[in-house]
Amino acid sequence: MARILAVDDEPAILTLIRRALEKEGHRVTVCQNADEVKEEYLNQYDLIILDVMMPGTDGITFCRNIRSKVDCPILFLTARTDETSIMYGLGSGGDDYITKPFGIGELRARVQAHLRRENREKKHAVMIAGVRFDLAGKQAETDSMRIPLTKSEYEISEFLAVNHGHVFSKEQIYERVFGYDRESDVSAITEHVKNIRAKFSRAGIEPIETVWGIGYKWK
Repeated sequence: MARILAVDDEPAILTLIRRALEKEGHRVTVCQNADEVKEEYLNQYDLIILDVMMPGTDGITFCRNIRSKVDCPILFLTARTDETSIMYGLGSGGDDYITKPFGIGELRARVQAHLRRENREKKHAVMIAGVRFDLAGKQAETDSMRIPLTKSEYEISEFLAVNHGHVFSKEQIYERVFGYDRESDVSAITEHVKNIRAKFSRAGIEPIETVWGIGYKWK
């Protein structure tokens, strides 16, 4: 059982989310806007679902405001699938997005994939190509600095680094990291890789190589 927070200004969406996830045994708290969320209780949640377009504080702004306070996955609900919107959302600290309208099966699969990822037991650290991966703390660092990766950015980096030299398609990366294969999620991987490259470049490292027509590999 996981504790899940869902924030959406549409009551029907909140009802669907609550019913679908409570049938899986999860405990679901719902709010119709970000201002209703009690920030002192944020750390009790195992996963947060945020609608992007809400009156008042929108989902992306709220995500940016709370990202430093919570360590759980944050999933966006969005009707917007253009690249700029996706990049903006994932760059604000979100881990994934679900496009409206969505089915109950997809919602459950996405949530379970991220919860499984959180429950993976890791106990050690590895050094790969000048980057130290703290597998327990989910942090990456070089000799000079810690790389401020989000949870999803870290998982993608770790997966590619541990399998360095091997090329993976965007679909393979999503399925291996998040555990749920869906063609439309290619855009999420693309934007995560852009963010990863930008953050590593500040440390003078360019770790991910694009293999045109195939995918990505860790150099």
